[in-house]
Amino acid sequence: MSFSDTELAVVRTAAEREGMASASWAGRQVMAVAQHVLVPVSRDAADVLRELIQARVELRETVAALRALAATGVSGAGAPVSADAVVEEALKAVARLDAATVQVMRERRPRS
Repeated sequence: MSFSDTELAVVRTAAEREGMASASWAGRQVMAVAQHVLVPVSRDAADVLRELIQARVELRETVAALRALAATGVSGAGAPVSADAVVEEALKAVARLDAATVQVMRERRPRS
């Protein structure tokens, strides 16, 4: 493998962070990609993934709160509510978010 000076500096920094030799660290990363254990993504895609994961966590917390609401049968304002229907809609949103997250994780930039 060959790296530009900038790329080599990044590799050295990452290797040092993990207490490894640069060649060992690079070899481990290459094998992880080859074995589909690590899927390389652009910085933008990584930001999107982090946002999707955070949104998914928050949506799951919302579902838990809605389930608690469904047990009492009233909204925060004290009005009767059909929380079961709201929970089902939230679960559908979680499923869509899961599917979108998986799709982004599977996409790869074309290699030249």
